[in-house]
Amino acid sequence: MSETTRRQILLIEDDRDLIDLITLHLQGEGYDVTAAHDGHRGLEAFAGAEWSAVVLDWMLPAMSGLDVLREIRAGDRQVPILMLTARGEEADKVLGLELGCDDYMTKPFSLRELTARLKVLQRRIELARSIARGSEQDLVLELGELSIDHTKRRVTVRGEPVQLTLKEYDLLYTLAARPGRTFSRTQLLDQVWDQDSDVYEHTVNSHVNRLRGKVEANPNRPRYILTVWGIGYRFTDEF
Repeated sequence: MSETTRRQILLIEDDRDLIDLITLHLQGEGYDVTAAHDGHRGLEAFAGAEWSAVVLDWMLPAMSGLDVLREIRAGDRQVPILMLTARGEEADKVLGLELGCDDYMTKPFSLRELTARLKVLQRRIELARSIARGSEQDLVLELGELSIDHTKRRVTVRGEPVQLTLKEYDLLYTLAARPGRTFSRTQLLDQVWDQDSDVYEHTVNSHVNRLRGKVEANPNRPRYILTVWGIGYRFTDEF
């Protein structure tokens, strides 16, 4: 992604007054904003360019924000997605996070907070790129049949590529880079998710279960990602 695309925001929102407010504010912060008024137009715009982040409304006409989220994540596991919604129930927040959004804000919200959260997401991507510019030898983990190339953020099992969301990859690498160390769910929330985000401990459990389904030969008898009962999880030190 080039320098010119790193500040491009795709805003998918049907409230035109809110679009104007968000666009004006983000432009004042140095972002270029492209707005789409429904899910179908949003997906068309997403496919036509590279984006530093997507701001996505939950309640959209014709095609819901969750359906848009699924479509984006089916083809792009890395772009940060921040969801906006009037829904405040815990189950709804968890559902959006488990489907692959990176952060979540409930309307009404502060435009300054929106900008702050976008900057946090951007710093996370820049940190990943900075790490990737390091020594490739230090960033490739060979763990039995599992290989993690942190330079390319690529995971393979028995030589076959595994498609992970941004959070799934970050969770896997956090554990695998420190084999044998036990992480509590709270520690994983602090390291993989932002501390000020509305994230819940059972979201960690759900992400671990999905990871096991993708990297373990038998998810019911995991070899890599182990449960430490009453505490959290650790990556095996077998390798």
